[in-house]
Amino acid sequence: MPRPTARVLTLLELLQSGGTRTVAELADRLGVEGRTVRRYVDHLIDLDVPVESVRGRYGGYRLAPGYRLPPLMLSDDEALAVLLGLVAGRRAGLTTTQHTASETAAAKIRRVLPQHLARRLDKLLESLAFTEQPGEFDTPDSGVLLTIADAVRHRRPVSIRYTDRDGRRSERTLHAYGIVAHAGRWYVTGKDTQIGEDRTFRLDRIADARTLPGSFEAPVGPGPAQRVLSALATAEYRHEVTLRIHGTVEQIRAHLPASVARLDEGHRPAAGQDPAAERWLRVVLRAERLDWLPPVLASLDRPFVIERPDELRDLVTALADRLASYARRP
Repeated sequence: MPRPTARVLTLLELLQSGGTRTVAELADRLGVEGRTVRRYVDHLIDLDVPVESVRGRYGGYRLAPGYRLPPLMLSDDEALAVLLGLVAGRRAGLTTTQHTASETAAAKIRRVLPQHLARRLDKLLESLAFTEQPGEFDTPDSGVLLTIADAVRHRRPVSIRYTDRDGRRSERTLHAYGIVAHAGRWYVTGKDTQIGEDRTFRLDRIADARTLPGSFEAPVGPGPAQRVLSALATAEYRHEVTLRIHGTVEQIRAHLPASVARLDEGHRPAAGQDPAAERWLRVVLRAERLDWLPPVLASLDRPFVIERPDELRDLVTALADRLASYARRP
């Protein structure tokens, strides 16, 4: 028979799963009478766990928001999921404030893991490899992230202090549509009310955020993720590149995703032609540098025409000459 302490901890785990639990339900799960459930609840309250009573026909007990985090009880699978999430998030650069926060959180969980699970986790991490280097990105302030998330949820304007990539500082009022994590960075997309146009901002470049009175209507059309990808693909850069590539949408997107290039599918397939068949498609992208494009076009291995700029044509020719010279070496 479980000891009372074990039942009290089980009660806490049931309440942590969310919602209101009736006395009858809790008594059935714990294998005790209703008055014993009430005594266990009193034990939790004595431990400063914020349990509140809900009156009425469907009343019972639930966890109320407290002034501190109540004890968490994780199963083996839950602890493993949390630790792997912390490791993956740190490697991808998707952490907030300082990297030490995720490291200390992981250390606290590891410290209380059963020995057999800690050994299994160590073996997993030793055998786990990543195809990319750990993220070295600047991370957003957690207060800024949570303030903007609240503004998104309640459709409230938010004032932000922003520093752009050239170091120019400004204060803007934003109707934030959503927060998007992409390629190791956090972005917020929304309408900049000063210019009346949609804009995308990096969260790590926002120094301060505060919600303002009022509200706005959510826009129709693409979702936040698609808006961010489109903004990144059409951002102002040094070079504007226009190509025509003969292939399928899938073949082109495998090497030039939506976050990098805009695909013009204005030329529809001819009557009777398979929409998924290869055809000439126009690709438009912007870039600060062009030296990465020739290898991408080579790996694409599809016929292409460079419409602009001429500098890219010279770089592709130079790469082709180098490859040919390497192939002729004995």
